[in-house]
Amino acid sequence: MLGWDGELPPPAVRTMEEMRPVLADPSCTCGDPLYFMYRDLAKSDADWRWLHVHHLRYDLTVIPSRDLCGEWVKTKGHYHPENKAGVGYPEIYEVLEGEAHYILQSKDLTDVVMIPAKAGDVVIIPPGYGHISINPSPDKTLVMANLVSTAFESEYGEYESRHGAAYYEYISEELRKNPRYPALPPVRTLRPKSGNGDHRIAKGPLYNLIGDADALAFLNYPEKYLAVFSVLLKN
Repeated sequence: MLGWDGELPPPAVRTMEEMRPVLADPSCTCGDPLYFMYRDLAKSDADWRWLHVHHLRYDLTVIPSRDLCGEWVKTKGHYHPENKAGVGYPEIYEVLEGEAHYILQSKDLTDVVMIPAKAGDVVIIPPGYGHISINPSPDKTLVMANLVSTAFESEYGEYESRHGAAYYEYISEELRKNPRYPALPPVRTLRPKSGNGDHRIAKGPLYNLIGDADALAFLNYPEKYLAVFSVLLKN
């Protein structure tokens, strides 16, 4: 697998039954696992210890191409809670293989953003935004890396109760509003970015950032980087 040397541990598997509550068509059937999550990875004991001392985790997610009754295969979707300073935890992704569409939505539902990304692109999920990852390819597997704080558990309840994200993406390239949400803004499309100039946070490859406490401090202390986050989702 690109971006990883050596044997991987058994993955956590996201099944069709687990995903059914968030699909555009909950009656859709698919016999295969939808995607695979390799969590808490490191290429050496020293890297693993460093990550744990700094309350961080490095993961890989593998999403094979799937047509879910007209909808592209996607992750389940979740929000992150706030830290002790009252600011939501962020997350950072890197596309290693294939392509991804990240759909971000603010908790107050005043903003919905689509970020298309290809191999080598880095995408930051800023505080206060829920997100899903979509594989929009008819024949390529999406492989993503991410770095995230271990100080919290992801919150899936909002996505489950509303049967998915604010918008569904169909293989026809149509983005269709989820009717279980109230009035929604149109989707804004942005290019991947991790800040500019003095407002840059980090760049890939993500694994190379392990050992650099300053580069990854934003994952646990987002309140110190509000000026940076403010530019990430600007047109």
